[in-house]
Amino acid sequence: MVYPKGQILTELLSNENGTCIFKAIVNDNEGNNLGMGTAYEKEGSSFINKTSYIENCETSAVGRALGMAGFGIDTSVASAEEVANAMQQQDNDKLIDKKMIESLNKAIENANIQDNVVELILSQYGYTTTNEIKIKDYMNIVNDFKTSKQVVKCN
Repeated sequence: MVYPKGQILTELLSNENGTCIFKAIVNDNEGNNLGMGTAYEKEGSSFINKTSYIENCETSAVGRALGMAGFGIDTSVASAEEVANAMQQQDNDKLIDKKMIESLNKAIENANIQDNVVELILSQYGYTTTNEIKIKDYMNIVNDFKTSKQVVKCN
C-alpha cells in the first residue's frame, strides 16, 4: 500500500548439503533499495524445516528485508522463531546444575561403573568430568551409562 509499484526481490544464494541462504531486497516505486535481508536455514532443524526449509528461508529473508526497510517491526528485526531458537540454544549450552551432577555421580557409584567406562562415555561428548556436562547432552549421557551398566551385567 505504501509503494504499490515497489518490489520484493529474492535470490537463492546457496543450497548445498541441506543448508540454504537467501537474500531479499525491498525496493520502492522507483527501484531504490529500502532494505535488504538475508537468512540461513538448515533442513530438518525445526518442524517446519523438515519439509519446507527453502520456503522458510526465503520468507525469513523477506521478513528481515521488510524489517530493515521499517515495515512490520516495533523493536527488532528478529522473528519470534529466531528468538525462540536462540533462547533454546542458550539453554542447551548451560551446564547441568549441582543436583543433577550429584545425582549422576551417585548413580555411577551405585551402579559400580568403572572409571575407564565413565571416562570413555564422557569423552564421546567432549567432557572429562561430570561437572562439564551441558543440558543438551545430559539425557544421552545418562542413557549411555544405563546401557553400559546393562553391558557390564551381561558380561
